[in-house]
Amino acid sequence: MVQLSVEVAVREKIGRIVDPGTGLSLGAMGLITGVEETGEGVLKIDFVPSTPYSPVAYSIALAIKEVALAQKGVKKVMVFCHNHVLSERINADVNAR
Repeated sequence: MVQLSVEVAVREKIGRIVDPGTGLSLGAMGLITGVEETGEGVLKIDFVPSTPYSPVAYSIALAIKEVALAQKGVKKVMVFCHNHVLSERINADVNAR
């Protein structure tokens, strides 16, 4: 059996998260813009919410972090929301956890 890289496995899993505002998955909408292993077991994940004013952007960022941390081999996850009016605040809070 072929083992997927951590990046690929996490991208696949977080791509299944559904944006409740649209009813579509993040993967189907192409909202996951980057998944990069920056160190052993350390991931940097970039995403764009469905709108710059999405009321669920914070919840989605937390869901991304939780799903990624559940992947075997992942020790730390940094999630970065882009193109949202509260991106800086979302990023600071989610990554402080």
